[in-house]
Amino acid sequence: MAVATQTFADRLAAEVERKRSQLVVGLDPNVDLMPVELRGDVARFCCGLVDAVAPHAVAVKPQLAFFETLGPAGMAAFDQVCAYARRAGLLVIAAGERGDIGSTARAYCEAYLEGDLPRAHALTVNPYLGRESVEPYLAAARRHGAGIFVLVKTSNAGADVQDVVLKDGRPMWHHVASLVAEWGADLVGDGGLSAVGAVVGATHPRAVADARRLMPQAIMLLPGVGAQGGSVSDLVRAFQSGPASALVNASRSVNYAYRESGGDYREAAGAEAARLKREIWAASGW
Repeated sequence: MAVATQTFADRLAAEVERKRSQLVVGLDPNVDLMPVELRGDVARFCCGLVDAVAPHAVAVKPQLAFFETLGPAGMAAFDQVCAYARRAGLLVIAAGERGDIGSTARAYCEAYLEGDLPRAHALTVNPYLGRESVEPYLAAARRHGAGIFVLVKTSNAGADVQDVVLKDGRPMWHHVASLVAEWGADLVGDGGLSAVGAVVGATHPRAVADARRLMPQAIMLLPGVGAQGGSVSDLVRAFQSGPASALVNASRSVNYAYRESGGDYREAAGAEAARLKREIWAASGW
């Protein structure tokens, strides 16, 4: 089996060091919130955001749902935005929360993570169908240098399934975190971090600390800062495994910053991304 020459984790770590940034900007193109002069042109809006945040972020995370709802034109826009972000030097994390049986998971890998020029460098993955559903993504990480971020403890308030208490007294998400550590153990790069990362909500500071203990080699993707109320200052422990061991994701607070500050949406997004970059780096202690 062919093996990738560079792991996703090592590539990310190099970008974190180069930019001194752990910021990921989610791209959530809601046509109702976009500037009226764009007339709902999702690709133009997102490419403008890419231009604005590229100096400050290491990655963008386009949310597939906002593109899929627009049909074929939306998926064409998704492809355009991903390619544009790659040319701008950004890593692309496709937010798809994919999770299905092995044959379907393999198809998702082919669609997003494989080929001569994959749409994305990494994909968010739902683990609740078990190892069979995750194995194709692990294979893509080995062969193609892809990354995955497994949903472990999400930022939404109604994620009660993740908190179900097991017979041994642990919450369900602790068990999932242990699986993530197991799945990623043989995909650790030269920098000591795994291509198998974890989504852990920034709205749960105590969970962030527990997650780092349970998954010492996983890159933690931390959504929930900004519009959902998460605070950067609560995330310090996420970075204990190194400067690239955690990524803070902000979406709406950057995408639609112009609605608070006024002016050009790109300038407002760039200013907010720059502010977050500095705040996160300082909080990380690196």
